[in-house]
Amino acid sequence: MSTADRPNASAPAERLASACRSAGFVRLTATADGDALAALGTVGAALRTVGVPFQASVAHVPTAEPAGGTDADATVVFGAAPTDATVAVADGPLSATAYDAVRELGAEPDSMLAVAGSIAGGFTPGGDAPFYDAVESRTERRPGVATPVTAVADGLAHTTLVHAGFSGSEPAATDALGARSLPDDTSADAADDRRRLASFVALRAVADAPDRAAERVERALHPYVGGPFETLGGYADVLDACARVAPGTGVALAIEAARTDVTDAAGDLAHASDALEAWREHGRTAHARLRDATTARHGGLFVVRAGDAAPLGTVARLAYEFRSPEPLVLAVGGGKAALYGDRAAEVARAVAADDSRATGRATTGYVDGIDAETAEREVRAAT
Repeated sequence: MSTADRPNASAPAERLASACRSAGFVRLTATADGDALAALGTVGAALRTVGVPFQASVAHVPTAEPAGGTDADATVVFGAAPTDATVAVADGPLSATAYDAVRELGAEPDSMLAVAGSIAGGFTPGGDAPFYDAVESRTERRPGVATPVTAVADGLAHTTLVHAGFSGSEPAATDALGARSLPDDTSADAADDRRRLASFVALRAVADAPDRAAERVERALHPYVGGPFETLGGYADVLDACARVAPGTGVALAIEAARTDVTDAAGDLAHASDALEAWREHGRTAHARLRDATTARHGGLFVVRAGDAAPLGTVARLAYEFRSPEPLVLAVGGGKAALYGDRAAEVARAVAADDSRATGRATTGYVDGIDAETAEREVRAAT
């Protein structure tokens, strides 16, 4: 899908480029997800190339201005639309808009990062993900499962593209593979083994799951191989994980990955090792919190009480895709809430009170500053 295929796609990119071009100092901020992080990294790298100073950050519910204020000439927000932002890019894929804006600035964006960001935003390579034609010669589809590593047990345990019995535990994944005589490394050219692995993962993911799981698990299968993290789906998962549990690492990784002098190998990225550790932490925590959570089911709503320090956005998404019989999931904990599913963004904004803040887009919604009981009560009332 090209830029021309998206209605008014060039308008936000032109506004973004114009704001950055005329600024002496730019503040970039993004919501805590892989698409927004990729967009931030793409623009941040371009600003570095053209010599414009900038500050970059990631937040659950971002604002244009930090608590202490800023002397930025332009504030750019990816993933949300606060009224005080100079430019807000809230419609996805955010990384595609950033890609267009960087070209408007006269810099050369990295198409692999843009495609990975769009995948993190739920778009499909070769289908509705923009710029796939720019990376087609650098990637290929093959049987198997989309992870950022070649070690299969490591990949299955920590990916958040799937939730199954082995998820979150590398020993459990190792045992499951051994019980079916499946290999623990995908680096060898063994297409039959990779097909068997994909079938195993698909069957485990849909067992006792809602009907939508059969569609959602397809994102993890028949991956596009290439980029700095083995597969594009794995790359997207790493970006999403970093945005949620290690934003500092994520910002550094995304800006570095956007450099055109970095080749398609994780070893060329100084922050790749830290990013993979963040990905593992994110996977372990998200799967464990979902598995151990107290849940409740109401008409049209599935509630997951995930506790403090959980990556709520991921917990909500995984619950929707692989656990919930209802069309909307609410995950709560630590004074925050995340929604995933039908009308998620609309509901999040509806329940935010004077002492809380909300944002969201498409099927995701986030609320900061709300306790679990209030969130559940207000979301039930709103739905």
